[in-house]
Amino acid sequence: MKRNLNLLYFSATYTTKKVIKSIAKGFYDDVKEYDITLPKNRINSLNFKENDVVIIGVPVYAGRVPEFLSEYFSEKIHGNNAYAVLIVVYGNRAYDDALLELKDIFEGRGFIGIAGGAFIGEHSYTEKIATGRPDDSDLNIAYKFGMDINEKINSIDRFPQKLTVKGNYPYRKGMVYEPVMIDTDESCINCGICSMHCPMGAIDKYDNKSIDIFKCIRCCSCIKRCPVNAKDINYDPHKKFLIEFISKYSTVRQEPELFSVFTYSISD
Repeated sequence: MKRNLNLLYFSATYTTKKVIKSIAKGFYDDVKEYDITLPKNRINSLNFKENDVVIIGVPVYAGRVPEFLSEYFSEKIHGNNAYAVLIVVYGNRAYDDALLELKDIFEGRGFIGIAGGAFIGEHSYTEKIATGRPDDSDLNIAYKFGMDINEKINSIDRFPQKLTVKGNYPYRKGMVYEPVMIDTDESCINCGICSMHCPMGAIDKYDNKSIDIFKCIRCCSCIKRCPVNAKDINYDPHKKFLIEFISKYSTVRQEPELFSVFTYSISD
């Protein structure tokens, strides 16, 4: 049976998107994308069908699926026995319970989990951790993973086992969004790029220095996109945390981990 390929992802700084699209290349060119990064794309319900394959990608926030995404998935997404490939992307520390949580959410919404993976992306807070990742090696692994999944779902009628991934339940405590201001200095040209791409609609589109700190999730999309480097987080506790975080996690290279209902290894 020919299956329809769908991509469903949140990617504030494009790292998750790169991984998801590389996996999709291992399937085929005919693909439908649902980029739910912006608030306007998280309004309508999505109903998939039994002949769909959905590659789902989310970032890891403090070892968990971001709470606003888990709420969206639980309210708006319906699987109807579609196949799910579940992907989390983390900033080189650990993905903890995020992949298990993502699997539980989607299987609870009527999807059949057939594969999952944890990939590494440059940390949203700093380019000094997992710099430039996903890199060519990561994307090649993602591509081969997609090829393998596509080949096997088209060659067997029954899966040999239920999908199992790493993680623990109860899940670890999630991220606490302490209100922290994204500072904007006088070099801001009010170009609107940050407002246009803010995944929470937290930045005023007419005054780009005006940010709703209670909506902000510190994804740092605005900081990374600013063409004049006008934005940063100058909050002292955050700066202190970041110094320690860089010292601890910038010298270790984590590698992707893959899981499947089929027998699979990165070396295949």
